[in-house]
This record gives sequence, C-alpha cells and structure tokens, in this order.
Amino acid sequence: MVVSILVHSLAAYAIGRNMDRKKIFKVSYYFIIAGMYVPFAILMMPLVKQTAVMHLDNMVGVMVLYVVFYMPMNMMLYTGYLRNVPVALEEAARVDGASTWTTYWKIIFPLMKPMHATVAVITGLAVWNDVMTPLVIMGGSGVNTLPLAQMNFQTAFATNYNLAFASYLLAMLPMIIFYIVAQKQIIGGVTNGAVK
Repeated sequence: MVVSILVHSLAAYAIGRNMDRKKIFKVSYYFIIAGMYVPFAILMMPLVKQTAVMHLDNMVGVMVLYVVFYMPMNMMLYTGYLRNVPVALEEAARVDGASTWTTYWKIIFPLMKPMHATVAVITGLAVWNDVMTPLVIMGGSGVNTLPLAQMNFQTAFATNYNLAFASYLLAMLPMIIFYIVAQKQIIGGVTNGAVK
C-alpha cells in the first residue's frame, strides 16, 4: 500500500498536471487507464512465465505485480482529485523558490491525504483478499499469503468450519480497524475526487 501511494500519486501528479499542455502525457494517461480493461485471466499465463524467468516468482514479485495492477485505478483517482487542487498553490511555491520536487512533497502530497486514505483502503482490501495472484505466481513455493493459508481448512471431502470461520474473522479485523481509523479521510477523498 505504501509503495502504491508513493508511486501512483507521484505519477498522477506528473501526468495530471501536464495532460492539458502536452499530448504525450494525455496519451500516457489513457494508456495506463486502459489497463483497467485487461482481465487477469488473459495476463495469468504470460505473468507466470515472465516472473519465473526474472526470478520474481516470490513475495517480492507479487508485491511488484500489485503495484502495477492497481496503478490504473489509483491513477484515475489521484488525477481526478488533483483537478480540485488549485495550480496557484504551485505557482506561489515556485515564486518563493521551491523546486517541483519540493512543491510536490511539501504542498501537494499533504493536500492529497484524503485520497491517500481512499487509495490505501481500496488497494489494501484488494491485495488482502486476493487469492489468484499469489496462487499462480508463488504456487508450490511453500510460502503462503493469508487467503492461501485459509484454503488449508478445506479439502475435497470435508471442511473444518470452526477453524475456518475463526481465521476468517481474524483476517477481517485489520481491515475493519484500518477503515474505522481512516473513515473521515476516505469519505472526503471519494467526494472530492468525484467532482470536477
């Protein structure tokens, strides 16, 4: 989640602020957004082969894939939110002698806190509940994510319901706590990012 917030917000800032001025940024934006329309089933077999060739068929490779998979949605959210942030703030910082890098980290990044919370919850929930990516990438490595470990409670002939439901409840707790803590920023991020 942290890497997604850092990388996606930075990319959205670079592309979103330059889309109206240069065509290459608009093309880049639409190219990245087009990734939302590619189903995982089409990518599954090439990803398994490519990650094996690059020796990324482990937990690090799965994390890299998550950052790439959720970039289209997060880019769209961040770019929509950035349209509500006045460019005059950046111009005032530039007049005061701040570089683009300083302007982003000291002014823009803190202003996007509601959208950071929204992206963190959306990405966190998707990653937390994902079964297919770790199953096809790390299958047979002996390392499991939580959803893969929960599959051990079910066999072809029986299910251990007591342990299964206890593990499901424990698996939900971190996400529920995170949502309760960040609820105000999430609602603010969704409403601000939805209006131009």
